Amino acid sequence: MEEKKVYMLLKAVIFHYHGLDDIEKNDLEKTAHELNAQDEYKWALDFVAQDYVTSFDRARDYLNEIIGDYPKEKRVELINMVWQANNLKGYVTEMEATAMLKLAKDWNVQKELIELVLA
Repeated sequence: MEEKKVYMLLKAVIFHYHGLDDIEKNDLEKTAHELNAQDEYKWALDFVAQDYVTSFDRARDYLNEIIGDYPKEKRVELINMVWQANNLKGYVTEMEATAMLKLAKDWNVQKELIELVLA
C-alpha cells in the first residue's frame, strides 16, 4: 500500500510540476491500473490538488520521510522510474529535471541519476 502511494505521488507531483499533459495523464492512469492502485492514484491527485503551488515541496517532505529508509537500489529504482516516465513524451523539461535532481540529492542518489541521464 505504502509503495503504491509513493509511486503514484512521485509520478503525479513530477508530472504536475509544469502542468499535466495528455501523455502524462495516460501514463498515470496506466500505472494505477498496472499496480491496482486506483485509490492511491486518487489520493496522489488529491494531494497535488490541495495546493498545486506547494505540492512538490509537500510531496518532497512526505517522500523523504518514507524513502530515506529504503535501500539504495530501491531509491535508484524510483528515480529511474520517474526519469523514464518523463521521457515518454520525448524530452524532459528543465523544471522536471531540476525537481528530479532535488529528489535524487535528498535520497543520496544524484550520481546514479546523472549516470541514467547520460546513458
